[in-house]
Amino acid sequence: MTRLRQGFGGQAHVRQSTAAVFFDVDFTLIYPGPTFQGEGYERFCTEHGIVVDRSMFPHAVRAASSILDEQQEHVYDADIFVRYTRRIIEEMGGSGPRLDKCASQIYAAWASCQHFFLYDDVAPALRDLAARGLKIGLISNSHRCLASFQQHFELEGLIAAAVSSSEHGFLKPHPSIFEAALKLAGVDAGESVMVGDSLTHDIEGARRAGMRGILVHRAETPPAAGVDVPIIRDLSELPPLL
Repeated sequence: MTRLRQGFGGQAHVRQSTAAVFFDVDFTLIYPGPTFQGEGYERFCTEHGIVVDRSMFPHAVRAASSILDEQQEHVYDADIFVRYTRRIIEEMGGSGPRLDKCASQIYAAWASCQHFFLYDDVAPALRDLAARGLKIGLISNSHRCLASFQQHFELEGLIAAAVSSSEHGFLKPHPSIFEAALKLAGVDAGESVMVGDSLTHDIEGARRAGMRGILVHRAETPPAAGVDVPIIRDLSELPPLL
């Protein structure tokens, strides 16, 4: 049986049977601590003799974001993320011959789970989904070891499949990374849901692979208008949509 339901913002969607729920990782399940805020970037830069204005960090992230959206045939390439980090440093006022070395150091540190925190709603939500008999998967545009991620945040035994773009070779929204995760979990696209914070990378990519999508919008600002998938503020809102 299908059932019509309403997502955040009033958009309607059809409730279908669900066998598996896949999650993006960064900014969906975890968020960066001070190491990857303005103060942390300032410390990295100081080590390399680069002077930056930490107050410019929010602006710098917005200015650099277009680099991650550039068409790169969606092949994973560490240089994309190093260029993104370098641009943040430059937008914070940094310059000099050690820019690339500093950006590379920051990129490498992003893989360490110790610099991140799990959102409070994540562990209870994943345990609830597992108790309902749903398979849980991770699909991440990251070079972080997802096995270490599960161990660090005490999520062992909850995850049925985990695919990172650095190991797979393609970035979301390339359909092959979603297909690889589906195959690993042993489920079909039509009975699977992708949950993530990026409409372009997580939701649109998953839908092109035949999956359903649910957008997580944790920011206080209103979500973009015209989004035609359910939108949730945190993962406690997820079960009724499945």
